[in-house]
Amino acid sequence: MAFLQKKPQTSTSAPLYTLGLNKTIIIAGLGNRGSEYNLTRHNLGFMATDSFSDYHEFPKWIEKKDLKCQLSSHTIGNVRVILIKPSTMMNLSGDSVVLVSNFYRVSSSNIAVVHDDADILFGQIRTRQGGQAAGHNGVESIIRQIGDDFCRIRIGIGSDEHENNDMTRFVLAKLSKNQQQYLPDMHKEINSILTEYIYRGALLPETRSFIV
Repeated sequence: MAFLQKKPQTSTSAPLYTLGLNKTIIIAGLGNRGSEYNLTRHNLGFMATDSFSDYHEFPKWIEKKDLKCQLSSHTIGNVRVILIKPSTMMNLSGDSVVLVSNFYRVSSSNIAVVHDDADILFGQIRTRQGGQAAGHNGVESIIRQIGDDFCRIRIGIGSDEHENNDMTRFVLAKLSKNQQQYLPDMHKEINSILTEYIYRGALLPETRSFIV
């Protein structure tokens, strides 16, 4: 039922519930695990999710091997927010998202995915619910597992550079020093978008710029 809240697991494998919250949502930040991927374009989802966790003072990340992710749970307003970073590689992100959504019984319409997008210029953030993967392998993996009716927070990484380079090499390259200086502004915008999503229950369909 919508107003039930899960308690931490005990010795039994079956989830327990208590009365309380009206809703549970999942926010999944996409990226690749490993220090070699730090500050790469493809890890902007991880970075934004870490920032959101700090902003709302989530508990420390817990490694959940059975759910193939790092996970933290926190209550914002009357919404339980399950924050995850898949421990699979990017191309298998859906394996984690489907496990977490099944365990917490969250429908795809109550899942938000934060990820990089080469079709959007660096400096823009766009929001959308539903749609195709547009060549993003992590998003494609999630669509295969749970369908396409989830929310997306798309962080632009596009530039003239990527049009003339191998896409894999481009997304796995590190952000330039100039781009890195905008990360705090970018994270501030995404924190605002996700907070609005939690309280409104929907994303605002708009384009936002964090570079001024």
